Amino acid sequence: LLRAEGVSASYADGAAPVLDGVSLELDKGQIVAVVGRSGCGKTTLLHVLAGLIEPAAGTVTLAGEDVTGRPGRIGYMFQDDLLLPNRTVIDNVCLPLELGGMRRDQARERARGLLDRFGLAEVERAWPAQLSGGMRQRAALLRTYLMGTQAILLDEPFSALDAYMRRDMRAWLSELVGELGLSVVLITHDVDEAVALSDRVVVLAGEPAAGRPSTVAGVVDVPVARSSRHDFDLTDEFLACKREVMALL
Repeated sequence: LLRAEGVSASYADGAAPVLDGVSLELDKGQIVAVVGRSGCGKTTLLHVLAGLIEPAAGTVTLAGEDVTGRPGRIGYMFQDDLLLPNRTVIDNVCLPLELGGMRRDQARERARGLLDRFGLAEVERAWPAQLSGGMRQRAALLRTYLMGTQAILLDEPFSALDAYMRRDMRAWLSELVGELGLSVVLITHDVDEAVALSDRVVVLAGEPAAGRPSTVAGVVDVPVARSSRHDFDLTDEFLACKREVMALL
């Protein structure tokens, strides 16, 4: 579905090379996690995939179409939920539909059909300041989903949540991906999260700040289906995958 091939890119200001020949594949219905040390270029890679940065080399294709440097073709949920404080939950999640030309009443009707599945039905008329961190992330994800794109990029969506909430949100997201047929690229600093949640882990390694742009150090396939991962993080298979990822970092 989504392919990045031989991507080389610099920071947004073009000051230094960050990525060198990075390739990534995302198939329909998959979650692919990208991990790496701080400053290795994970967010830069998402910006390239989203079309926000034009790579110095390489291409990004979506369902066979070249979308390199073309924003708006792939949904992007930033680390900060970016909910507008003066709009209720229902009107926040409707924003992409309204920007696409749909009347607000029609947009609300469309979104209401999904509020329950995203765990937001009871807070439809709440303001963002009244929501928990988990609820805010659910609203941000629904807003991204309503962009109607075939793939979604998530930039550390659970980093601001406590450990218990992160575990619950991982399970919820995995189930949601299966039900809605989502295709997701997720970046995270948390190796446990990457292994527990994804079908494949892409490891970036390099030190761009020291003049060594990042490349793909390796790719680890998680052998257990997401639908069978109850307490997966307590199993030998999980530990084996985690060791493999850690060895590549």
